Amino acid sequence: MVGLIGLLAGLGLLMWLALRDVNIIFAAVLCALVVIVTNGLPFAESLTGAFTLGELGAFTFAGRFFVLFAAGAVFGRIMGESHAATAIAMALVRRLGAHRALWITVLSCALLTYGGVVVFVVIFAMYPLGLRLLKEADIPKRLFCGALALGAGTFTLTALPGTPSIHNVIPTLTLGTDLFAAPLLGLFGGALMLALGMTYLERERVRAAASGEGFEPGPRDVIPDIEAIAKDVPHWALALVPLVLVIATILAPRLAQAAGLGDGSTLIAFAASQPVLWPAIALVLASIAALALFPAVRKAPLQTMGLGTQDAIMPLMATSAVIGFGGVVSQTSGFALFVDAVVNSPLEPHLSMFAAASAVSGITGSSSGGLQIFMATMAEPYLALGIAPEELHRLVAMASGGFDSLPHCGAVIAMLQITQLTHRQAYKEVGVVTVIVPVVATLFTILLAMAT
Repeated sequence: MVGLIGLLAGLGLLMWLALRDVNIIFAAVLCALVVIVTNGLPFAESLTGAFTLGELGAFTFAGRFFVLFAAGAVFGRIMGESHAATAIAMALVRRLGAHRALWITVLSCALLTYGGVVVFVVIFAMYPLGLRLLKEADIPKRLFCGALALGAGTFTLTALPGTPSIHNVIPTLTLGTDLFAAPLLGLFGGALMLALGMTYLERERVRAAASGEGFEPGPRDVIPDIEAIAKDVPHWALALVPLVLVIATILAPRLAQAAGLGDGSTLIAFAASQPVLWPAIALVLASIAALALFPAVRKAPLQTMGLGTQDAIMPLMATSAVIGFGGVVSQTSGFALFVDAVVNSPLEPHLSMFAAASAVSGITGSSSGGLQIFMATMAEPYLALGIAPEELHRLVAMASGGFDSLPHCGAVIAMLQITQLTHRQAYKEVGVVTVIVPVVATLFTILLAMAT
């Protein structure tokens, strides 16, 4: 009983500390200590094993995915400093008009994240131009925050097949699938997330206009001159080349195998056997192409790439610390009871899988952390219940991207800090598009999978 209370106390404390902007790495260590002590776990073994170097250890995760995080951050830094990200957004402005600021934000973020640019870099890249668009269209910043969250943190990370996101890579290590697992389910779920999310945001935009609510800049906001920005950006078609190269490189081995061209090829065999390294190589190749294409980043390429690598450290360590906390939680009897309860529940396996993945992601406040914990502790039982590996890959990835975005989510807190908004001001919009919309879309996708 004491152990269960301690487990719940540790989980509750993690959420409470995250909501109060306490460093998530410190919070994860502190809460892990609470769980260790109250559950009577071996102190030294739990800290040096379960938390750091175990199967779900923080350093195990960091070591496994460092190259992918670093490659994505370097690519994102290059796309940002070369103004290629801005070029794509401005092309959409010319095509759709500044009054479509929410659509432009969502589509720009989606293109960048699907192309491999990490979420935090996308937010930083889009924010200055977004302020200009919001002012011209007189749209409240809270809706812009929702648009950022929808475009950068939902369907391109968990649903769309082929994306090099960490959420799409983690299942491949356990299930032996590739990044294009269950493509029809992914496309269906992704389209539903986009449609539901944009319907909500546009409805709120109309309501805001009718009530007289408009744009109000934050105290540190600097609104750029679009004409001045336009002088420094490459052509939009050129800006798209590195993004297309990422997806094409990832897709090439699959197409070659389908066409029978990869038989006996060492390169094709290598790509198929490296679900983490191959997307990282795709991002590196795209980074090299971007350096060659964009003069703005050719002046100091090594410094730019070094700064990009530095950008990867904090997101990687924050995610790793949360996973380390989950590694400790997974050693408790309370977690074992939870796993047994969901796997053996009377619910249909697809639905109990959704409940399990959602619960773990919600507890940790991290979709990648929850996904890693699920794959390490619950994937095998659900495969045994008859869910195909490709289906499990896609559906669990989507399920992990719902309740992870509760108010204690580190990514949500970081985004609100960047946009100078509070939970009270903007979390409703963020919560709808990153929690309610993905949950609804995932449930409908599960129904489609069960019907086919």
